[in-house]
Amino acid sequence: MEFCVRYNHVGYAPKGPKFFLLACNAADNPLKEMQPWFDVFAENGERVYGAAMVEKGPCTYTDEFVWEGNFSSLESGGRYRISVIDTKGNVLAESKFFEVSDRLVLEQLSSTLRSFYFQRSGVELTPDRAGKWARPAAHLDDCIEFHPSMERVGTWNAHGGWYDAGDYGKYIVNGGVSVASLLLAAEFADDRRVTFSNADFFDAGSFRANLLEEVRFELEFFLRMQDDDGGVFFKVSPVRWDGFVSPSQSDALQKRQILGKSTTSTLNFAGVLAQAHRVFANVYPSFAQKCLDASIRAYRWAVENPDVTYPHNTEGSGGYGDERYDDEFFWARAMLFREVCGKVKVCSDCDRDGCDHFRNRLLSDMEKCPPDLGITWRDTQNLGWIALALQSVDPDLQVRARNTLKVVADEIVKLASEDPYGLSIRRFIWGSNGEIANHALTLFLVNEWFPSAVYVDYAKRMLDFIFGKNPVNCCFVTGSAWSSPKFIHHRISHSDGIEEPIPGLVVGGINADRQDLHRFAHYPGPQPGFSYTDERCSFASNEVAINWNAPLVAALSFCC
Repeated sequence: MEFCVRYNHVGYAPKGPKFFLLACNAADNPLKEMQPWFDVFAENGERVYGAAMVEKGPCTYTDEFVWEGNFSSLESGGRYRISVIDTKGNVLAESKFFEVSDRLVLEQLSSTLRSFYFQRSGVELTPDRAGKWARPAAHLDDCIEFHPSMERVGTWNAHGGWYDAGDYGKYIVNGGVSVASLLLAAEFADDRRVTFSNADFFDAGSFRANLLEEVRFELEFFLRMQDDDGGVFFKVSPVRWDGFVSPSQSDALQKRQILGKSTTSTLNFAGVLAQAHRVFANVYPSFAQKCLDASIRAYRWAVENPDVTYPHNTEGSGGYGDERYDDEFFWARAMLFREVCGKVKVCSDCDRDGCDHFRNRLLSDMEKCPPDLGITWRDTQNLGWIALALQSVDPDLQVRARNTLKVVADEIVKLASEDPYGLSIRRFIWGSNGEIANHALTLFLVNEWFPSAVYVDYAKRMLDFIFGKNPVNCCFVTGSAWSSPKFIHHRISHSDGIEEPIPGLVVGGINADRQDLHRFAHYPGPQPGFSYTDERCSFASNEVAINWNAPLVAALSFCC
């Protein structure tokens, strides 16, 4: 009979919750009427804590029986391991060593933010910042043609920006929600509390300053993607899917092209550029004003072109198809309401200052677009609700938005409390780790308005899942622990000649749909909860994406 300890492989904060699980096959469970016990040992062998475990019951998506252990009262820093025994003193399972340290969260925050630098396109990554992962500039994208479907002559400058995922495409839609999540982190960041001192990569100083430096790189690309009429191109991609070649090899093998425009990409742009105005206003005022002007132009284009579909071309890039635009309109309107109400006439059908018009439209948006448990690239209404919760123009709308998001947070807690692994998701989909991180981010945000130890506790337990406390016994962030993925679906990491993948990247994680079975991915079991494998061929579970990294960065920033 095999027992497994599920725990955060990186470790725990001294003052934070410290939970772990013991799991075994439910059908063969020999401890049905027993209560296992656990001990925590320091690196020198000293037993420093012990307690009985609590029965959590069966887990339907893994066919396991699960117990939970809690050693939150252990606050002394150090390296520890867990040993679980039965009532006769027999050792059932043990963990590897992990740390208890205040340093861990900051290290993971630094690593996950740094991953965006490694996704930069069109610029050299220098050895002083990228270390052994340095690479020359490629995919300059400063003079690329339009896709034939656009029937447009000439070329366009779409230089810069982040590669979206494991491929070499650059997308506005996915980039928009990623930047929006990072800007939320910047809005709440405390420069005095979160500082980086590892000057080998980040400038010594605040997390917020380094975050804004990286976000601005992507925003400069966004501004280049806006057409002269205010509409925003959808994506930049190669003509066909690249093999596992480097950016320089890809550049030499095939040309790249620009596609679009669409209502969703334009509204994504409008929402995130309005938010950028808020965040950059005090540090880069001229850049902030440029962002706001571009946002207003984009919104005006979307009002005049409310149903322009996304480009249906996927020969060398992802589709990011979305036929519903209400949520993007809500997001853009709420952000602009927050920034310019009473100051600028945003569009031709607004009244003199736009406030009454926007308020009436927002009331309708709130009815049509109830919040979800977290942010996704397709359903962006939560960003509209968050914008209303943060604005101070209309106190009534602020109170309504905050109370509505509190209901969402309470639902997340309810769902998580019912799940053996503490998850509020009820199905493992593509990018489940991003969904989990987004649910944690919702809890952290609502905690800012309705402080609750329960919200913080459950949010941190969800992060524990990403860092190792999960059915497949894997820390889903590269370079973070002994169990981190080694063979991610990521072209850069498989073409750079470096054995270790680029650090700080969050893989998609458990995905019950297993869309890559035709690639002969080797999953560890048939149950939905075992739908992850650390293999390059497993694009369904082991690819990376900026919209999974972004909410993890934001959530970790609230832990510091």
